[in-house]
Amino acid sequence: MTVIVAIIVVVVILALIALKLSIRVVTQYEMGVLFRLGRVTGTRSPGLTWIVPIVDRMPKVSLRIITMPIQSQGIITRDNVSVDISAVAYFHIVDAVKSVVAIENVYSAIDQIAQTTLRKVVGQHTLDEALSETDRINLDIREILDVSTVDWGVEVTLVELKDIQLPDSMKRAMARQAEAEREKRAKIINAEGESLAAAALGDASDTMMAHPLALQLRNLQSLIEIGVDKNTTVVFPAPLMSTIGELGAFLARETASAARMAPQNPPPAALPVADLLSSVSNGSGRPSGSPAVHTQK
Repeated sequence: MTVIVAIIVVVVILALIALKLSIRVVTQYEMGVLFRLGRVTGTRSPGLTWIVPIVDRMPKVSLRIITMPIQSQGIITRDNVSVDISAVAYFHIVDAVKSVVAIENVYSAIDQIAQTTLRKVVGQHTLDEALSETDRINLDIREILDVSTVDWGVEVTLVELKDIQLPDSMKRAMARQAEAEREKRAKIINAEGESLAAAALGDASDTMMAHPLALQLRNLQSLIEIGVDKNTTVVFPAPLMSTIGELGAFLARETASAARMAPQNPPPAALPVADLLSSVSNGSGRPSGSPAVHTQK
């Protein structure tokens, strides 16, 4: 009786051990690859599954997107500038059987091929292209990785350049270039402002020529602006040529009036306005071409 009980206990224990070894739970984001006596017999979907102990082996493969940082690489660009560039790659397994059978360690393989592809693609571009055309570089790296990893059952969804480290000398050169660019823009803006101001002044002068009173109003406005500072001296600006013209007209009127009042005495000939203007411009006080009178004691 005791022997029978002992046998029953041993059988129950063995059954529990076999049950434990045969039960497998596959998580929702995983896929099980079933090997029976070393050969792939299929896959197991998420949930509770059974295997034959000792005979079967079922590694589980994660199907989630994996974020893999690509360590910084010392790269020489096409224009012979040494830069350190790091990136990040996103990929996921689409064929669990290939990821287990075709390659030993898919994660290490992705890391190594991503580093070499990064160095290869960036080395084909200049520094300016690497800084300004990162989207195209990212796309080129992803396309190369997709071609290489398709046999491993892996799909690369995204590759992004994360950091670009430049030499100190190159940073200083780029700073000088940026400063020169800003100065160029400032000079262009200043020149455009001067051009617009000159055009506005030309329009204003045309308006004042068409309306003479506008110039007088502008003069009065200038006097008001001068008076704000409480100056004791006020200067009344007047156009020189118009003043000389008015003076010549006044002298002509006076000469004609004197001729009408005293016809018996012929008046002295009135100076033409042109001679008066030339005399004022010469600074001699007499018309140009008239003889000078010398008084001798």
